[in-house]
Amino acid sequence: MIEQKIMDIMDIMDTIEYGFLDEFGNNILYNTKKWDDEFNDFYYLLSPEELLEKKCGVCWDQVELERKLFEDIDIKVKTYFICIYDGDNLPSHTILTYEKNNSFYWFEHSWNTYKGIHKYTSEKELLKDIKHKFINSHQSSKNAYTFVYEYQKPPEHIGCMEYYEYCETQRLVNM
Repeated sequence: MIEQKIMDIMDIMDTIEYGFLDEFGNNILYNTKKWDDEFNDFYYLLSPEELLEKKCGVCWDQVELERKLFEDIDIKVKTYFICIYDGDNLPSHTILTYEKNNSFYWFEHSWNTYKGIHKYTSEKELLKDIKHKFINSHQSSKNAYTFVYEYQKPPEHIGCMEYYEYCETQRLVNM
């Protein structure tokens, strides 16, 4: 029964496209220049209701909808923010995890390569695997630093840099 409810959440998430809508309702993911040059300026964290209406959001938005949907079925979750500081860029990703029957699960929708539900024997194994996958998916310089934060629900409508700053005030995970 609970497995079906979790699959129902994935079905809801499958109605959401990765990206962010501009002022004209276009997903800027397909406009590389606009994505690179303007995302930081006009992005704001969508509420779960707004994401369900717009049907388009980045991982930060999607995890907040996932959080709400899991809470609605009384499953306790943890959310994590991973970021690589390489001097030029700030690639990041957010994930949602939950524990069930002494196993740990990574629920992933927005990172298409790893979309699905992944099972682990420990939280440490789960986080190390995600960190490894994230680092390998980004061509970072040798001087890059990768951080993982466990974070609580952020305020809605905060901007891009406010989101980073919020996550950086949360619990740093030592691995």
